[in-house]
Amino acid sequence: MPEGKRMTTRLKELFERPEIFVLPGGMNPMGAKMAEVLGFEAFYMSGGNTSAHVMGWPDSGTSMRDMLDNARRIVMTVDIPVFCDMDTGYGDAISVYRTVQEYIRAGIAGAHLEDQTFPPKSGPRRRCVSIEEMVGKLRAAIDAKMALDPDFVIVARCDYGGVPGATFEEVMERCLAYKRETQVDVICPAVQSWEENQEAIRRIPGPVLPLFTHNRETHPTLQDLQAAGAAAAWYPALTTMVALQANWDFLSDFQARGTAAIDDFLVQASDSKWGAVSNGSVLGAERIGEMEDKYLPS
Repeated sequence: MPEGKRMTTRLKELFERPEIFVLPGGMNPMGAKMAEVLGFEAFYMSGGNTSAHVMGWPDSGTSMRDMLDNARRIVMTVDIPVFCDMDTGYGDAISVYRTVQEYIRAGIAGAHLEDQTFPPKSGPRRRCVSIEEMVGKLRAAIDAKMALDPDFVIVARCDYGGVPGATFEEVMERCLAYKRETQVDVICPAVQSWEENQEAIRRIPGPVLPLFTHNRETHPTLQDLQAAGAAAAWYPALTTMVALQANWDFLSDFQARGTAAIDDFLVQASDSKWGAVSNGSVLGAERIGEMEDKYLPS
């Protein structure tokens, strides 16, 4: 993308262009930097991942301040747009207004707002606010961004599909109302299956962001997502899910075999067809030396 554009503008253009973009997710600057180095065009900071890896809590254990503090570290590390979880906005519509402006001032390029009750819950305890209340929250979010940065991307995420007994048509009623009443930038229906996602993309005007949260079916290919008209291919834990399992496996192996596990790992890493990775190779350790030469006395 052209140099000099604001991150919000860059993210807005990604969501609006005909071609999908891949939105890898995680929770820390290293994951974001790896995504940038490999050519991904944006990065997603997950609330669930932040809660688990930064706070040591299951999902819904974070506050607005926790999210902002973590997001700032990521934003300062990369030169690609950072899209963030905003949960329910951490309160009512007034809280949403404040949250959006805090996110913009932190350098975040966009966020998704859920229609769950506060605090959000999973499984049989999941409940959602009324359509009227969510429309008010979205209007507050839009007014807040218009006052600071109209290009900040707001995604209305409908989590009603995870409420026990909810139907696909009820999810569609909400998504269509959110778009019709607020003209929010993007809709995320968060429905149950790939077939339902395809139907949602057909029926919802404007960019639609699929999210596969309530099932374990095989993910559609990038080509399938493009053909269906999805705005992006969103993988909220792409930089953490493999690392989590790899850490568990390695620690278990070390417990069983001791330092032989380290020796085997180093050989495996050196033989990787993508090359061995290190903090310095991703983060650019040479830039510290350049700054020392420029600013510190010899």
